[in-house]
Amino acid sequence: IFIGLTGGIATGKSTVSALLRTSSIPIIDADILAREVVAPGTRALSKIAAYFGPDIILPDGSLDRKKFGSIVFNDETKRRKLNSIVHPAVTWAIMWNILGCWIRGGRMCVVDVPLLIEGGLWKWMGCIIVVYCSPETQLQRLMARDKSTYPEASARLTSQQPISSKIAYADIVIDNSGSCAELEEQVRLFLKRLERTVGRTWVVSWLLPPFGLLSAAWTLLVRMALCMKLTKRIR
Repeated sequence: IFIGLTGGIATGKSTVSALLRTSSIPIIDADILAREVVAPGTRALSKIAAYFGPDIILPDGSLDRKKFGSIVFNDETKRRKLNSIVHPAVTWAIMWNILGCWIRGGRMCVVDVPLLIEGGLWKWMGCIIVVYCSPETQLQRLMARDKSTYPEASARLTSQQPISSKIAYADIVIDNSGSCAELEEQVRLFLKRLERTVGRTWVVSWLLPPFGLLSAAWTLLVRMALCMKLTKRIR
């Protein structure tokens, strides 16, 4: 089973990811992959340079992230173009990493994606976890973390999809409004529940690939039905 992990800025998603990692759960981090797919010599970086110009490439062949960020941050058209180049590359990298986990006989893996819902990747996950805290707590934590002002933190939050709207997509919601000890207990209980869900069927899926493919196809059909239901609700 592969699990999609998401949340919002300053909700504690990275903390949950770290807790899962300490439990020896393989983590596929989309942020790390996003850097790898634009490394020197990659196809994605060549496409970016061709569209945005060679000035965004440093002498060592890497992307000048500071200069590039200033170009796309305030330009929606350019930001969409960037996403059209990077997102497919990251999606393929995620899929190859999932395949690698399955080949190695892993029972489960966690796909840590900040924009899991926004990018539509949630439909491919067998289970979705949303790390949640109240908007007020989120704002206070963001200000404390980044030493930002109230207007600056508010602007960053309003630029993102509200964390409350992501709950509709979740199989499991981890409420990180409390203490670290409470968060650790929720993660422990989730892992215990997941162990029961996975059971021993993973051995059958691994030894008999057709069974695994049928299981994956069923999951996708369920996700597609959920997607249609959510779309109708939004409309």
